[in-house]
Amino acid sequence: MNINSFNEEVKKLGITLTKEQMDTLEKLYELLINYNEYVNLTRIVEHDEVYLKHFYDSLTLIKAYNLRKPASLCDVGTGAGFPGLVLAICFPQLKVTLIEKLRKKVDFLFLVKKELELDNVFICNERAEIFARNNIEKYDIVTSRAFARLNILTEICMPLVKVNGYFIPLKATLDEELEEAKSTIEIMNSKLEEVITFNLPVENSIRNLPVIKKVGNNKQKYPRKFSEIKKNPL
Repeated sequence: MNINSFNEEVKKLGITLTKEQMDTLEKLYELLINYNEYVNLTRIVEHDEVYLKHFYDSLTLIKAYNLRKPASLCDVGTGAGFPGLVLAICFPQLKVTLIEKLRKKVDFLFLVKKELELDNVFICNERAEIFARNNIEKYDIVTSRAFARLNILTEICMPLVKVNGYFIPLKATLDEELEEAKSTIEIMNSKLEEVITFNLPVENSIRNLPVIKKVGNNKQKYPRKFSEIKKNPL
């Protein structure tokens, strides 16, 4: 996906990017590639692949939530900053918190924030479940990409969501994950509203957006320690 086709596909999502935003995305690409030579941030480094699998893929969250309005968003296990950094660039009215436990990746995130002057980005170097316990019901929307299976993600991420807010992870395939997460979703006082399934342009790979709404207050004991979550999923 070259820059022209990226722009065309993004417009199909209902997003019109300014020249300044496009230039900022290109700067993000350059920072990512340069830093990746010293620290392993991503195996996807080719220009067109980054624009498709990191930049465009991040923006598909708009299929499930109106990102044009002011909102607080938390990206759990953000890694090199996807989808959070792209969303912060393309939707400056969002307040985006990036959670990442690995210090080497957090250093990259701070570099990007500084170099691109992203005043709407907040970065936390902490384990996701610990951050969640200290930030109960703080965010309008929580998302995560390729971090864990859905049942584990739901226990960690749903406590962060405000009542009537949403947890919307970006998933390639769901398969049995959706079935095994049903009880977790219910226990976490939430409900699955829909699953939005689509194909990425160019390569036609499958993507899924489970749209999970928080319908009641968080139960005090959640999330548990990660070792407990992994050993005994809800």
